[in-house]
Amino acid sequence: MGGFFATALKEDSVFDLFYGTDYHSHLGTRRAGMVVHGRDGFSRAIHNIENAPFRSKFTGDVHEMEGNLGIGCISDYDPQPLLVRSHHGTYAIACVGKVNNTEELVATIFKNGGSHFQMMTTGEVNKTELVAALINQKDNIIEGIKYAQDMIDGSMTILLLAQDCVYLARDKYGRTPIVIGQKEGVGYCAAFESFSYLNLGYKDYREMGPGEIDVMTPEGVMVMEKPGEKMRICTFLWVYYGYPSSRYEGVSVEEMRYNCGISLAKRDGYTKDDIDSVAGVPDSGTAHAMGYANQSGVPFSRPFVKYTPTWPRSFMPTHQNKRNLIAKMKLIPVHELIDGRKLLLIDDSIVRGTQLRETTEFLYESGAKEVHIRPACPPLLFGCKYINFSRSNSDMELIARQVIAEEEGEQVDRTILDDYADPDSDRYHLMLEKIRQKLNFTSLKFNRLDDMIAATGIDRDKLCTYCWDGRE
Repeated sequence: MGGFFATALKEDSVFDLFYGTDYHSHLGTRRAGMVVHGRDGFSRAIHNIENAPFRSKFTGDVHEMEGNLGIGCISDYDPQPLLVRSHHGTYAIACVGKVNNTEELVATIFKNGGSHFQMMTTGEVNKTELVAALINQKDNIIEGIKYAQDMIDGSMTILLLAQDCVYLARDKYGRTPIVIGQKEGVGYCAAFESFSYLNLGYKDYREMGPGEIDVMTPEGVMVMEKPGEKMRICTFLWVYYGYPSSRYEGVSVEEMRYNCGISLAKRDGYTKDDIDSVAGVPDSGTAHAMGYANQSGVPFSRPFVKYTPTWPRSFMPTHQNKRNLIAKMKLIPVHELIDGRKLLLIDDSIVRGTQLRETTEFLYESGAKEVHIRPACPPLLFGCKYINFSRSNSDMELIARQVIAEEEGEQVDRTILDDYADPDSDRYHLMLEKIRQKLNFTSLKFNRLDDMIAATGIDRDKLCTYCWDGRE
């Protein structure tokens, strides 16, 4: 995943770019960068943020950079933004998305006269460099962006900083957002997260549509390619990735999570006679748990707290075992709220199940009598093809698929998978019971897909639900 921020002001924009980009730190943990263009041309800084936060790494750069136009990026993968020199002139580019057909695209570019790509230490081509190479295949930047998005199997949202403007290109099907803010009389900004510019003096201007391409200058925002009809925005943005104060397509992240909790409570029908308290796995599970608690009348509590002053996000290390260890070490028990209690715990999702199993064991060891688990989204049956929400290399890393493989074998017909995805089917309930046993929960019930979609208030045809139902 990743986040971004862009500025086009009538004055120096480095301060706004610095803090606007920093407000996206929850979306990436590996690389970050900023590029500005001013009187002396382009100025760029890129740093590794795996072991230190964005602000501490870029504080020195802020005092040396100058420019009224800029783009910044937080990335979980490729170093960016990149500076590129081509027949379009010199520009900087940053991207958020996923490319599933890299080798095919590289071969196409070589066939059309491209000579080389730099290899990263992972042995892969930098996806941002690949996008730039695709853009450079066409005679102008707008046509190049459209060509890149058409050629990519996956998704791609692009920010491109030229010498006199910033090009904004939302993913072809709007899987990730771009929102625009306006600072009256000063200029504009663009961001992934809608809250990121509010404390910087901007007001909401508008949200770009799927496939829309705009040109942003200090004087205004011009639509160069109108939005398409088809939208498939990622539903997981509300469930997990989005910051609580954000909105996508006008829908509040916090409110959607709260509504999911209400739905879970209605399905359960639990009261204070059944469980003692409701808790959320911090941080994304908290709002879900509050919705559940208020609907059910069961008290909300915090039986463990997250120690965040020195711990980075749990999935920051590349090795899964290290991520699990960090996740466990961040949670500090409050024994008085655990010992002898029947707890209901809400997490945003279950991917591999390792962390939640260890959390459950941690609660039992701290004296919990029962631990009931309620994930806020349905079982994950398919690895994400569009935004890299998980580092899973195979569908078989998903615990739901592991359980299905034990029953059906690894090669499963799609009609059978569809039956496992149906919350009213016998196979679905068998899958849940197998997961419950593996992870040692007292009980397990997932949020239903129809309830989760209803919590967004958005038409299902506009939402990407691929990881739950395989729907393209």
